[in-house]
Amino acid sequence: MTSPVGRFAQLTHIVSAWWVLLLAVLIFIDVIGRSAFNAPLTGTSEIIKNSVVSITFLQLPLAIYRGGMIRATVIFGAVPRFWRKVLRGLSGLLGVAFFAGVAWISWQPALEAFAIGEYEGEGALRVPTWPVRFLVVAMSAVSAFVYLYLLVLDWRGAAENADGEIVGP
Repeated sequence: MTSPVGRFAQLTHIVSAWWVLLLAVLIFIDVIGRSAFNAPLTGTSEIIKNSVVSITFLQLPLAIYRGGMIRATVIFGAVPRFWRKVLRGLSGLLGVAFFAGVAWISWQPALEAFAIGEYEGEGALRVPTWPVRFLVVAMSAVSAFVYLYLLVLDWRGAAENADGEIVGP
């Protein structure tokens, strides 16, 4: 991946992969603590709840960049090249609109979560929710940008891959 967009998408994916690995270690410690010492690791469920959302949104830019989003290939594969470009354009515009909308709608709740110190969990470990909320805003904005980037590449005449998707340089 030579484009800055592709490198950034790869970076967010790498961060999410390491995050998954850290969660696996956390779950392992929690399970051992529960079964061997009757002492679970406090806050594990709260951390996991917030982490799943974060990991999902961190993986979106690369999935979009590589053309890995779900689509109906029955219609896409049956139409001529020009109409595939039109369908990609429509799906790209919908992707831009959807993720820009998610970023826009999520902005105010993120600000409110930060302002009031919103947290998840009770007792010994309270996990703040505002970092996850801002991550959703940021990754939604990045996802909208990736869709827009690929849309521009497509309409400038970038080559299709074997599946008929435009993938960044």
